[in-house]
Amino acid sequence: MFGSVSDATLREVVAALAPLERGAGSRGETEAADWLAARLRAAGAPARVEAVRFHDGFARLMLPLGAIGTVAGLVSLTGRARRATALVAGLVGFAVADDADNRWRIWRRLTTRSKATTNVIAEVGDLGAQRTLVMLAHHDAAPTGMVFDQSFQRGLARYAPWLVRRLDTSLPLWWPIIGAPLLVALGALTGRRALTLTGMAGGMMNTVLAADIARNRIVPGANDNLSAVAALVALAERLRDRPIEGLRVVLVSCGAEEVLQGGIYDYVERHLTQLDPSSTWVLNLDTVGSPHLIMLEGEGIIRIEDYPGPAFRDLVAAAAQDAGVPLIRGQRSRTSTDSVIPARAGYPIATIASYDPDTKLLSNYHLPTDTPENLDFGTVSEAVELADTLARRLATGV
Repeated sequence: MFGSVSDATLREVVAALAPLERGAGSRGETEAADWLAARLRAAGAPARVEAVRFHDGFARLMLPLGAIGTVAGLVSLTGRARRATALVAGLVGFAVADDADNRWRIWRRLTTRSKATTNVIAEVGDLGAQRTLVMLAHHDAAPTGMVFDQSFQRGLARYAPWLVRRLDTSLPLWWPIIGAPLLVALGALTGRRALTLTGMAGGMMNTVLAADIARNRIVPGANDNLSAVAALVALAERLRDRPIEGLRVVLVSCGAEEVLQGGIYDYVERHLTQLDPSSTWVLNLDTVGSPHLIMLEGEGIIRIEDYPGPAFRDLVAAAAQDAGVPLIRGQRSRTSTDSVIPARAGYPIATIASYDPDTKLLSNYHLPTDTPENLDFGTVSEAVELADTLARRLATGV
């Protein structure tokens, strides 16, 4: 949309990486990282691949927790050890919430060994500048499953469009997963069998859905998140052809994002925390190939936490306006992105994503249909234009 060179670059990157099966910590993910680093170097951005460690998680990690919660419910229904089973079920709910919300991750650390993943890092712009803009993406791809079927929200948009128009946060998919064992615990404590049975039914459904995801059928991930990876390469070419002074731009593509954050932990600990939060800004591009760009201003599995730096988000919106890029503000997510880790470290951050305005769905999210031919490259080009304009505003201090 904003230039044939960028469009050709975007299509080249997505076409090259989509055929690779890029599950977190997989050989395909490593191949994608190596290819991306080489392509960034060709775009004038000296890049390196860092091997980092992460703890695997998500569906397979939740399976035993679901089973434990269900067994606790069965025992409590016999009338024996109700306090003990309530404690066990309550701990299951805590473990799920702790892991999904990127807190201490006690269950994950106790039950898994660390694995290798890859982060790709390149620096462009004015390398001696005091100001730094970090551009985030991730190059791994997600597993699919029944839970990602979009029929419910499409039906909601069809029959209750007024309700969808009012939504400014994604649906709280983790609430029933956390709530099921908590209902079991409450039922055990109060002796109310209906609560226990409801919690058990929810737990069994959660277990079935988790087992389906754990089959590990990895999608092509063109939208989530090769759209953003391609945008990093296109931005590198822009900054090579039209250099800027007064701003260092760090292009980062992390691995293992789809296990509810992996490689981003190492990047933040090893690199980002060495930078001054008063002169460092983070823009995370995640799933920018749906029909319309949006800005996430906060996220949270349990409760929404707004990102630090509202003034930075205002600047992002102003850059979008300057670039002529339509951007919907005020959106928040109840699923996690890599933004949560730098946000909790105190860095001003915004997440640029995209959706279909009629349904507010991320196009082909975690579905086998997330292929290059279903990607809206015009929207991806808009994300590049926004990022480029933002970088130039930060470079001049405006």
